[in-house]
Amino acid sequence: MTDVISTHAVAERRHSKAINRIIGRYWLVATLLVMIAVFAFLKPQLLDNSNIATILRSSALMAIMILGLTWVIAAGKIDVSFMQIAALGNMTTAWLLASGSGWALAATCGVAVGAVAGLLNGTLIAILGIPPLIVTIATGGICASIAAALGKGTSIRIADAGLLGDLLFTNWGPVPVIAVIAALFYLISWYAQEKLTFGHYIFALAQNEKAVNEAGIAARSLLLFLFVFSGICSAIAGVLLAASLSSGQPMIGSSYFIDGLTAVLLGGLMLRIGKPNVLGTTTAVLLLSVLVSGSAMVGWADYQRQIVKGVLLLVGVAVAMQFGHRSSSPIQGA
Repeated sequence: MTDVISTHAVAERRHSKAINRIIGRYWLVATLLVMIAVFAFLKPQLLDNSNIATILRSSALMAIMILGLTWVIAAGKIDVSFMQIAALGNMTTAWLLASGSGWALAATCGVAVGAVAGLLNGTLIAILGIPPLIVTIATGGICASIAAALGKGTSIRIADAGLLGDLLFTNWGPVPVIAVIAALFYLISWYAQEKLTFGHYIFALAQNEKAVNEAGIAARSLLLFLFVFSGICSAIAGVLLAASLSSGQPMIGSSYFIDGLTAVLLGGLMLRIGKPNVLGTTTAVLLLSVLVSGSAMVGWADYQRQIVKGVLLLVGVAVAMQFGHRSSSPIQGA
């Protein structure tokens, strides 16, 4: 009789742990769905095709910008220059277009400056060993200054958004084509992260770089690649924003700083708890976009949205640090 009771108790504990594991891994998805339901109840216009397209388009641009950042933070580093690199890619593209260049050359150069900025970050951090927070604050400032200099402190108007502009505002029903492209990028990244040893090495970097080297992978080379990749992703988003806004905006990066870090850190509370991952980032980006759109519809002031975002960021950092104490550190800012 005692054995039966004991077996039943063990089964209940296992069942409870399974439920807690599911809740812990997918609570962010549930939060997103609840938020959509609440805002849609208050303002049914949230689910209009045009508004869905706007939410998905803005989500796609942010998701592209912080795809590389997700892996940088997953590797135990930090990059606070991503939004300024995006601004530099944005202004480089606009400046070249205003100078008479075509979209092909302007976009290529816009992405190239992101690769150079990422290479500079990676070299200083991975090769020379300078703390990533210090490096990326400095390079971010440099990128922001160059972006401002290109426009002489003001924006640069783009007369023709070109094929990129057409792409950005082409929809399949309520779904923008750019959102489908971003989803494909994230699907490929998810496969690389979850199904290939490449992804395991990214997470291993956050725990023990020496062990990664001993496994036959050059940790410095991998870190260098991650920062270059982050720079390229940021610059691609900057080029797309140039087409979307029909202008170069030197200060555009500031609006993405809190949102980008919040999305990555909040996304790290889903699936791989305490470890940033691409599916978590995608979900968090959608959550933030719905928050912005829904709160604007119900009449929230901007400061109210910023308070909510700040709380979400603090939650993300707190949980990331909590899990970091259990297994090394998830974010090495110094």
